[in-house]
Amino acid sequence: MLILIPGSPIFTVLHLSDIHVDFAYTPGSQGDCSQPLCCRGGQPAPGHTGAGFWGDLRNCDIPYWTAEIILRYASELEKVDFIYYTGDIPPHNVWNQSREQQLYSLNTINDLLAKTFPNKTFYSAVGNHETAPCNLFPTPNIRSDNISWLYQVLADNWIKLGLPEDTRKSIEHGGFYTTVIRPGLRLISLNMNYCSWENFWLFINSTDPLDQLQWMIQWLQYAEDHGEKVHIIGHHPPKQCLASFSWNFNKIINRYENTIAGQFYAHTHNDEFVINYDEIDQQRPISMAYITPSLTTFSNLNPGYRVYKIDGNYPESSYWVLDHRTVIMNLTATNIYNQTIFLDEYDARDAYEMKNLFPNDWHNLIERLKNNIDGPLMSLVYQYYTKSYGNGNQCDHNCRRGLLCDFITYRSEDPHACDSILD
Repeated sequence: MLILIPGSPIFTVLHLSDIHVDFAYTPGSQGDCSQPLCCRGGQPAPGHTGAGFWGDLRNCDIPYWTAEIILRYASELEKVDFIYYTGDIPPHNVWNQSREQQLYSLNTINDLLAKTFPNKTFYSAVGNHETAPCNLFPTPNIRSDNISWLYQVLADNWIKLGLPEDTRKSIEHGGFYTTVIRPGLRLISLNMNYCSWENFWLFINSTDPLDQLQWMIQWLQYAEDHGEKVHIIGHHPPKQCLASFSWNFNKIINRYENTIAGQFYAHTHNDEFVINYDEIDQQRPISMAYITPSLTTFSNLNPGYRVYKIDGNYPESSYWVLDHRTVIMNLTATNIYNQTIFLDEYDARDAYEMKNLFPNDWHNLIERLKNNIDGPLMSLVYQYYTKSYGNGNQCDHNCRRGLLCDFITYRSEDPHACDSILD
């Protein structure tokens, strides 16, 4: 059981992800198109509005100047100790990308981050959109298609953003690494593309192609032996991994539940959380996976970012998340008034009336939502899930049950994860 000492020191972490900057974004262009990504040219059809200057809520990514102003706002407003940064910089024009374009996106945005947040350390993870073609991360035994071109650039960029030089070898090997954030707190950054069902190279070896899980176990054991707590970051949440990886990953989290103090993912673009339960006692929550909202608007989402308050900076710190706050840009109002309008969308503890944000507190929230699934609290959850683009009236009873199911499904293809929701 976690016991917090009132008035204990805390630190603040900014979590950025899924920036997806489109350098070809064109204000006034066609926002409704037949391609995967719009707002890049062409005239809008009669009766249809063109792309907004600051972005668009249709199938469009954000322009560079919008990313720039959101990051500047976060830099000036948020007094953070360091930054979690979990991937997906290039846009969604997946049918028309080259290595050169991907590297331009990575280098340009990482330079922007370094300029906007001077003297802040970024702890980064690789997204599925960083490579070309998108999603395809070959394993080491695929000699005809080497991905070292990407990992070498990521290593350069991430070290420029504050990682120590001793992380380079592991990053260049497979896009993952570990480092000590501060005495007592270790970070493990995973390359979750080696578990993703979208990575077709995994048809050759889907279990643990880079021995990344074995590597993670070794470092978790080291942390346990040396009294460290661990934060895990990655792009894909485990529920979006292939089942073989996801279930093995869950076993590892179960084994090291007293060492792992937090998991931080992204990829879905929505504001989500997933409760990780004990394998034996499926009513005992053991860990939390936080899924941060995206900066991109793709699609039907306001831009957003997340700020965590974390217990720490004293002997025997728990390093658990104590609260989190989501900030959004109201894109519709920003385009109407041509003035950026940011909102503190919500604080988790206040909005959900939670004493703490420990796994059991989230479990109790799920129980409250289950008992009044069509009530106003569930409407609020859906509103925040969409970063205030949608409201609860747009999510009917089955939609709400599906959302609750997502919040308690940590393992992919788990046939019984949602039994308590669907009963």
